[in-house]
Amino acid sequence: MKIGLFPGSVPGQLLDLESAIAQGVSAETDGFDSFWAPHLSNRGFDALTVLALIGTLTSRIELGTAVVPSYPRHPIALAQQAMTTQVASNGRLTLGIGPSHPRNVEDSWGLSYEKPVRHIKEYLRVLRPLTENGRVRYSGDTYQVSAQIDMAEVSEFPILVSALAPGMLRVAGELADGTITWMAGVESVGTHIVPRITRAATNVGNQPPRICVGLPVCVTNNRTAAFEQASLAFERYGTLAAYRRILDVESADGPADVSIIGDELEVEKRLRALAECGATDFLAAIFSPGEGDPDAPQRTRELLASLVGTL
Repeated sequence: MKIGLFPGSVPGQLLDLESAIAQGVSAETDGFDSFWAPHLSNRGFDALTVLALIGTLTSRIELGTAVVPSYPRHPIALAQQAMTTQVASNGRLTLGIGPSHPRNVEDSWGLSYEKPVRHIKEYLRVLRPLTENGRVRYSGDTYQVSAQIDMAEVSEFPILVSALAPGMLRVAGELADGTITWMAGVESVGTHIVPRITRAATNVGNQPPRICVGLPVCVTNNRTAAFEQASLAFERYGTLAAYRRILDVESADGPADVSIIGDELEVEKRLRALAECGATDFLAAIFSPGEGDPDAPQRTRELLASLVGTL
């Protein structure tokens, strides 16, 4: 299982651009497999632009979006921007996309969230041919397009879908290269996500899908403080329907229950359990338990770096 990092201590945390770029560069220096830029609908920088800038300052590390909302961007526009980032990073982009949530799509953007599975299916049928061949002709219920993008030095790149529900996992297995999850613990990854997406990929003859599992993580001896901090910092995710459903699969009261918290041995044990149940990548959202343990983020980072290539 590969190990990657989110910037900041909470995905989507507001950072200045210089800090975001510096974190991507330091992730490569410290030997991590990947660095993932979130893309929130109402705050923070454009994820693909940040990764393009990091790509010009690094040479090895995989650079991924987790994830770019699909509804507000036409797939042709996203294809062109992603292809540009792929060139800027010398072929190291992984594009994660997802439909976001009704409160963003309907309340903020004024769009319809009706049939998100159909939306993502058609979106991929426009996006993938463009990123693979530079041209697409497609007529569906939502998109009717005929387009071409000519770009020198661009290569194909993986496309992942944020998928938790059965229908979205099926689309991710059939039409994408895998999934990026958030707030899915060992139980839901092993019994719900891996079997469904793998079956979907196998049924259409695709390669085994990537399953990138994003979770909060904190190496600390103060479990109580870390649990309380996770409950506060990640509380909003327990209020969103998609995450609430996957937390229910875990029989979890809230995000803190699936956060990976403990000393080095405990955290390593839980990461190995994730790898054993089928996760191909761990995307770490390192967080601090507060003033009582200021060394926890560094301990967490050091442990994760030591585990690269061993899980």
